[in-house]
Amino acid sequence: MVKYFLGQSVLRSSWDQVFAAFWQRYPNPYSKHVLTEDIVHREVTPDQKLLSRRLLTKTNRMPRWAERLFPANVAHSVYILEDSIVDPQKQTMTTFTWNINHARLMVVEERCVYCVNSDNSGWTEIRREAWVSSSLFGVSRAVQEFGLARFKSNVTKTMKGFEYILAKLQGEAPSKTLVETAKEAKEKAKETALAATEKAKDLANKAATKQQQQQLV
Repeated sequence: MVKYFLGQSVLRSSWDQVFAAFWQRYPNPYSKHVLTEDIVHREVTPDQKLLSRRLLTKTNRMPRWAERLFPANVAHSVYILEDSIVDPQKQTMTTFTWNINHARLMVVEERCVYCVNSDNSGWTEIRREAWVSSSLFGVSRAVQEFGLARFKSNVTKTMKGFEYILAKLQGEAPSKTLVETAKEAKEKAKETALAATEKAKDLANKAATKQQQQQLV
């Protein structure tokens, strides 16, 4: 049995902008799990389509229950192949990705189609499909459930990373990450607390001075 995912997202940027950002996605604050990316093949076909193959290395932390099933020396990095076909005339880009190691544990295959949004020609639509499978006897269902949940989480990070890079390329201020926002809020809280403490000390000193003056009178 294979777990299947079907989703659709929209980026409020033109297809040309998204196409340019696609090759500059890494690094970004939402892709710290992506360690390396290398282009291993690229060619332009006679009908002017761009074909590319990239090899990506990502971290692959297993759930605790899965770590018990595998030796400690099993690599925690996953190697992913990504094939892409770009048709500039039709303004479409299709990508296929799949992992080439840990295949016994789990295989995640993904297909994405980037095209001009039908409702707004200045936006880009992403149609995403994924298939999660496992051949581990006895726990394949649990592995597939875990794989699907992680895939959905990574899709969210992918879209946030895309938006971050698009903002940078368009000269806009990228939206802050949750960590950055929390850090700023913490610093602001410290400043507010310090100001309140200083104000309290000042009021206390004024009250003490007034009391001393009254006693002298």
